[in-house]
Amino acid sequence: MSAPFGRRRSVVHERVELGRYVVLTVADPLARARPGQFYMLAAARRWGGGQGERPFLARAISIMRAGADGAVEFLLEDVGPGTERLCELAAGDEVTLLGPLGNGFERCEPETLLVGGGIGVAPLLGVQEAWGGSALLGFRDGVHAEAAKLFQDPVIATDDGSLGHHGFVTDLLERELDSEPRAVYACGPPALLEAIGESARRRGIAASLALEAPMACGFGACYGCVVATADGYRRVCVDGPVFEAAALR
Repeated sequence: MSAPFGRRRSVVHERVELGRYVVLTVADPLARARPGQFYMLAAARRWGGGQGERPFLARAISIMRAGADGAVEFLLEDVGPGTERLCELAAGDEVTLLGPLGNGFERCEPETLLVGGGIGVAPLLGVQEAWGGSALLGFRDGVHAEAAKLFQDPVIATDDGSLGHHGFVTDLLERELDSEPRAVYACGPPALLEAIGESARRRGIAASLALEAPMACGFGACYGCVVATADGYRRVCVDGPVFEAAALR
């Protein structure tokens, strides 16, 4: 599921603030994306014009939704020069994009647990809307947890206890797996995915993990996003970003 290869220009259709996040809707009528895939995104103007010429490289951003009308939605958080510039974009602004890239999630059963942390909840929304699944979502606080409103019947954990369970989303996951072991799809920071993978391996259940990694190209040329697997090192951008937990080392 990919468009003709090559970076191309597009236009921002809509920008919506959601707590600490920004939902950016971009037109890309050339592609039909799969949940778990990503794009390399950059602003068409003032990219590379900041302090120290930052940002310079495009940013790898997970697809949150991809509609049949060619509208692709991304969930963004301002955490550095690249995402800051992307979050500043408004309707009508131009972007350059490359994608969709990578291997996404396979079709899951409706009882699959979808476990996300922070900005990592983004690709799981596409999974739930396409195939179903029960969402367990973890956030830093209630303001960040505004993103949970996009999901159907999510169960929420916050680090500071301002909304939902006071603690980590892995607490919710352990309870669910103790009562009913079932497959897990997950995305989030490395520590979260490591904990989920270990929990799944301990119980002998399948877990598909969408890894986050810094990327310079997005199509396997730079080898800047390698991860250790049972079959040696693999590139997150072309061999992933979705890997089976059992295959990771």
